[in-house]
Amino acid sequence: MSSRYGRVTTDWFLRFAAAPRATVRLVCFPHAGGGAAGYRRFAELLPDSVEVLAVQYPGRQNRYGEPVIDDMTLLADEIVGAVERELTGPVVFFGHSMGAVVAYEVARRLRGGDPVTVRRLFASAGPAPSARSSLGVHLRDDDGVVAYIRELGGSGVEMLEIDEIRQLTLPMVRGDLRLIETYRHAGGEPLNCPITAIVGDRDHTFTAADARRWVVHTTAGLDVHSLPGGHFYLDEQVDRLMPLLVERIVPR
Repeated sequence: MSSRYGRVTTDWFLRFAAAPRATVRLVCFPHAGGGAAGYRRFAELLPDSVEVLAVQYPGRQNRYGEPVIDDMTLLADEIVGAVERELTGPVVFFGHSMGAVVAYEVARRLRGGDPVTVRRLFASAGPAPSARSSLGVHLRDDDGVVAYIRELGGSGVEMLEIDEIRQLTLPMVRGDLRLIETYRHAGGEPLNCPITAIVGDRDHTFTAADARRWVVHTTAGLDVHSLPGGHFYLDEQVDRLMPLLVERIVPR
């Protein structure tokens, strides 16, 4: 089945292009308020050896009519079920902001004996699970939520000035913010795959010092990288981001 967002492999995944020569899958997890279609450029720029799939959370784009999941445990469990049904072999996870923690929670559930092997987690612009704190944004009124989104920047923010779009979008955004702001990390074994943390050098919400706190969540090593930009650095720096990903995804 196809949509204007990409080819729907299941409700949970969008595939943007066939990749018959792929040897690894890059599974991308959107930020709060984001959708799978935002990763289309990854599929256009990465080599044929990497198949790009993007997770589509309920309540947006081709899943607009579905209720938003605002509980991390439920969301991660649902995605794990989809991964186990649909995917096999080596995968790499890329998560931006909220998506970094969703990707981590999915990865920690896929340990040991699964047909899917998580080779690496890219944590982009998202604080470590054990170091998160809540600003209570999901409890603000609509203007307060919009002000927070505007402060973070990113493409399409100006669309929230249109009343119709604001009314359609804010319930989904608020649900995502509730999910990440009520999340509390549960102790357990760290991941056994390496983690790469990526920061925008002008992102006041996630600095290089914050990125280094991901080290407690892996036994396989952490590397930290900075690219020009703010919280949504990848909107403008995708051409510089891709070589960094390829170097760590494609076996030599």
